[in-house]
Amino acid sequence: MAPAITLAADAPTLSPANTGFMLICSALVMLMTPGLAFFYGGMVRVKSTLNMLMMSFISLGIVTILWVLYGFSVAFGTDKGSLVGWDGDFVGLSGIGITELWDGYTIPIYVFAVFQLMFAVLTPALISGALADRVKFSAWALFIALWVTIVYFPVAHWVWGTGGWAFELGVIDFAGGTAVHINAGAAALGVILVIGKRIGFKKDPMRPHSLPWTMLGAGLLWFGWFGFNAGSWLGNDDGVGALMFINTQVATAAAMLAWLVYEKIRHGAFTSLGAASGAVAGLVAITPSGGSCSPLGAIAIGAIAGVLCAMAVGLKYRFGYDDSLDVVGVHLVGGVVGSLLVGFFATGGGQSDVAGLFYGGGLDQFWKQCAGVGGVLAYSLIVSAVLAFALDKTIGMRVDEDDEVSGIDQAEHAETAYDYSGAGGGTVARQAVPAPGAATPKDPKNTKKVDA
Repeated sequence: MAPAITLAADAPTLSPANTGFMLICSALVMLMTPGLAFFYGGMVRVKSTLNMLMMSFISLGIVTILWVLYGFSVAFGTDKGSLVGWDGDFVGLSGIGITELWDGYTIPIYVFAVFQLMFAVLTPALISGALADRVKFSAWALFIALWVTIVYFPVAHWVWGTGGWAFELGVIDFAGGTAVHINAGAAALGVILVIGKRIGFKKDPMRPHSLPWTMLGAGLLWFGWFGFNAGSWLGNDDGVGALMFINTQVATAAAMLAWLVYEKIRHGAFTSLGAASGAVAGLVAITPSGGSCSPLGAIAIGAIAGVLCAMAVGLKYRFGYDDSLDVVGVHLVGGVVGSLLVGFFATGGGQSDVAGLFYGGGLDQFWKQCAGVGGVLAYSLIVSAVLAFALDKTIGMRVDEDDEVSGIDQAEHAETAYDYSGAGGGTVARQAVPAPGAATPKDPKNTKKVDA
């Protein structure tokens, strides 16, 4: 009887503190999708603003329903061949008790499910930035449904699900460098290689219409990312979540500064777009690595990612692929950088005892990181391109040329982001009032316009 009593005493019990913390983190991650909508929405031209916002918001609807129906089961159910999961109790979230705990943790399964749901929502929304100005909304909605089913749910199982091949290999991905950012960045590249460039790419000016929007979006992403990263430890009992929190701030700051220095040297100016993009690059890079490195390592990872991502965004002009809002340059490159640098900067004193090259661990972890990066990148790139090709050949992915030129907002949503028709304000004519002591004007037409 003694061993049984010991096991019962050691079994996790529901922690109200950890449960509340994870619910807050889930809400923070949910906020990242509207934040992303603002970040992307400010970078497009006026005629595409609403479409860009809607491409993020529709993910909140589609992915939520699919996650409840079967996505959670595929991603986190019992392993099937190291590729997918499945658990009948997770289908429809119908066989789960409200106080039933996620295995090995002190939070309910429902809390873990909703936290992971917000990751699933955000990931396809990231892809949308590469496709600005030219994709049918109906085709995009169908692409999301197919992509999360065939790509995201299985990849989440590979990386985070017990039995997934990357998880069992020992690939370190604290909060989504492979499953979220490399996955989305590779998918974006696959789709744009199929659907082609915007009309006027490299010829017409395609400047951001509202950089304040973009800065606001970057700020919301930065804020929400604390839940995205620190919450991924699923509790607050041992300090690893706190390490991830500080590393998130440190790496983001370093990346923003590094990007700004690079563009000042390269282009002669410190731009607000550069500050926003650099911050996001740092957030992306620290996502897989922040639980395993020190704050000094986080500075190095952020600075490296800031410079490399700033360099990478120009590759689209050299190689001729139209990545509208630099999803490939920021998310794919940033995710690869952050994931691979785990093999160098892991201290062995954070989320695990695995040490990287700079801390005496050799290159063993680096090669594991390479395997995870390569596997996810190749799968997402190929499958996403095939999905885009199939949709393009059936229902068509792109809007008509006339609609693209005149504006996708009006064509796809029958709305415009800004209505100037009532912006002039009412005015009335009023006879000028002479100053004290001045002669009365003789010309009755001597009037001025004043606001009504």
